[in-house]
Amino acid sequence: MSAKLSCASLHKERPLHIVGDPTLLQRPLVALFCSVKCPGKLILETYELAKRFRDEGITVISGFHSPMEQECLRILLRSPHKVIWCLARGLYSKIPATPVDCRPAVADGRLVMVTPFADTVTRITRETAMQSNRVAAELASAVVVAHAAPGGKMEALCRDLLAAGKPLFTFDHPENALLISHGAKRIDSPEFDEFLAECLTPLA
Repeated sequence: MSAKLSCASLHKERPLHIVGDPTLLQRPLVALFCSVKCPGKLILETYELAKRFRDEGITVISGFHSPMEQECLRILLRSPHKVIWCLARGLYSKIPATPVDCRPAVADGRLVMVTPFADTVTRITRETAMQSNRVAAELASAVVVAHAAPGGKMEALCRDLLAAGKPLFTFDHPENALLISHGAKRIDSPEFDEFLAECLTPLA
């Protein structure tokens, strides 16, 4: 299977398992990603963006694998708004307690968990993490990438998403120059603000 086919149809090839309100997947979603290593200036900007999503009620979906993504999860869960965690393993019966104790958020309906993996998949691997990121990106209306390290798996995913026509935004920073050259749009562009406004429009 090619990377592009995997990106375009992974969750359609297997059922999604969900804990929480499945209708949340019908809303416009923002997928949020970042490579494991993130430049210092972009860390601060990503914190501020996560706070903006939290305060404005933007529904975020992510695998929350990298340290930066996990910090964003902590920020997002400090609000009554819902978040979607696309797990890189099966749901079985264990609600994640790390990097954040998610049990309270799941209990009161603020955190929805979704996965393409069966309960028998109990270990998170590099491959399942990338698959969960692809599913999250497919479910999202647009993707925000704080940073994609050149030559890494996140950059490869971004290239696939852009080739498939998925709207993808990133910070205007020298460390993201390669991503912008691939076609990523800038977070400080009017298009990004317009997209976020659409995310807040009630469903018909």
